Amino acid sequence: MAFHPSSLQSLRRVFHHSFTAYDITEPLFSCDSTAPATSSREWMQQHDFDVIGVRQDGVVTGYVEKTSLGTGLSGEHMQAFAAQQVIMDNASLTEVVRGLKDCHRLFVTVFGTVAGIVTRSDLQKPPMRMWLFGMITLIEMRVTTMIQRAASEDDWKASLSPGRLQKAEALLAERSRRNQSLGLLDCLQFGDKCQVIAKSERLRSRTRFHSRRQIEQTAKQLEKLRNSLAHAQDIIASDWEAIVNLSENMDHLLVEPPHWDTEQPS
Repeated sequence: MAFHPSSLQSLRRVFHHSFTAYDITEPLFSCDSTAPATSSREWMQQHDFDVIGVRQDGVVTGYVEKTSLGTGLSGEHMQAFAAQQVIMDNASLTEVVRGLKDCHRLFVTVFGTVAGIVTRSDLQKPPMRMWLFGMITLIEMRVTTMIQRAASEDDWKASLSPGRLQKAEALLAERSRRNQSLGLLDCLQFGDKCQVIAKSERLRSRTRFHSRRQIEQTAKQLEKLRNSLAHAQDIIASDWEAIVNLSENMDHLLVEPPHWDTEQPS
């Protein structure tokens, strides 16, 4: 089943704008700058918070870490928000991941004031999982369309082992029995499709990858991440590198090269 490039880009925009930092943000609780540090620390211990905001004249202007609170006033232990730690509540999840690559936490502004916090653990939440799964699905759609538009069936079949083809043919037969209108290419696993592209210099040239090895490594990462998502596994402990790579290289994976519509299988 072929997908027009404009359809892929429309879906990409939907995922880019529909899921934002707001969807995974937790409220940032705060204390007054004049509150005793010992009281703030005890409150944080009771509520299992590592970080809270600090208010001055009713506005959150910084934060304190539980481990830094000693004697004196809470405001005396306050740290200012660094620019790279602050994002808007409507920031894309791509921006969130990129920010968390370099920071332990991000502070989220609502109407110009810091009011929330996001950490890596918040990336385990359903909105993030839906976004990741959707992005991987869009990548597979693009891979399928690329092969269909730029390679004949005989060409891409030659890139796969007899065993992989047999599995695809068996799946096609089962889907045909169920009156599902699909082609053999649609019945390949994601890894098989990426293998077709990796082995073809012509297809590789239609991507932003420079080598077969890069494609194979990326495909392996994405397959593992998708399996973790499908089975509700911890995606931060096992797939953080894949999540970062996916976020940093989204355009490389989804943006089509020039003359997409004019190229045909040779």
